[in-house]
Amino acid sequence: MKLLEMADPIRYSRMTTAELRQTFLVTDLFQPGNIDLTYIDLDRTILGSAVPASAPLSLPTDPMLRAAYFTERRELGVLNIGGPGQVTVGNAAFDLGNLDGLYIGRGNEHITFRSADPAHPAEFYLLSYPAHAEYPTKLIRAAEQQGAALGAPQSANQRKITRMIHLDGVRSCQLVMGFTQLASGSVWNTMPPHTHRRRSEVYLYFNLPGTERVVHLMGPAHETRSLILANKQVVVSPGWSIHAGVGTSNYIFCWGMGGENQDYADMDPVTVAEML
Repeated sequence: MKLLEMADPIRYSRMTTAELRQTFLVTDLFQPGNIDLTYIDLDRTILGSAVPASAPLSLPTDPMLRAAYFTERRELGVLNIGGPGQVTVGNAAFDLGNLDGLYIGRGNEHITFRSADPAHPAEFYLLSYPAHAEYPTKLIRAAEQQGAALGAPQSANQRKITRMIHLDGVRSCQLVMGFTQLASGSVWNTMPPHTHRRRSEVYLYFNLPGTERVVHLMGPAHETRSLILANKQVVVSPGWSIHAGVGTSNYIFCWGMGGENQDYADMDPVTVAEML
């Protein structure tokens, strides 16, 4: 398991582009046949990926967790962004198609990932936070979730938000998770920008053509920076940082949060005119 240590707003203001990328980006996920995990000292987030090929993959624990197994004191959200696959939790097997999700509660010792077709493997995105209560494991079919339509073609931000793990849906201890799909011709997300002082957030950008990029805006509103992301890369957004982004093509991004509360609408908005 890799370790990613966050910067504060003071060190952030002095960082080079390379230092910003080393601190706030995770770029080496979704390697075939591997489980890759990164521990972030911010809110004790763990994010990662599992891409089973010809053989199933079992979720390991790590000495950094000081735990007998991964979810001994943690909960886990899973989103499949690849081909059909299966996640086994204990003796229960869950089939996940593209954009289907799974919530795995605390206390599940044996978790295994499989692909239905190794030539078109499942690509499981993993997001985990500490949990102090147990909630049941639940399969989340994307097609069965009611999405919220936001934005407009005129502002190039027409998008659909699908909430998967949240207060009014599949319950968790602190994890909130879902994804946003941008319509063809739309490229802006998270407008107006805002901060989450009471929790941190991570974004996985995917379904982005190989030659295209997303420009992710971050930092305090009076001192913004940009990070250029390719397909299947993750950016970490601390509570003091705004977040917004624009792509050279439309795309999907998975957002996930953990921290003080689970209120999706708890944010501190920043107007575009305030940004520098």
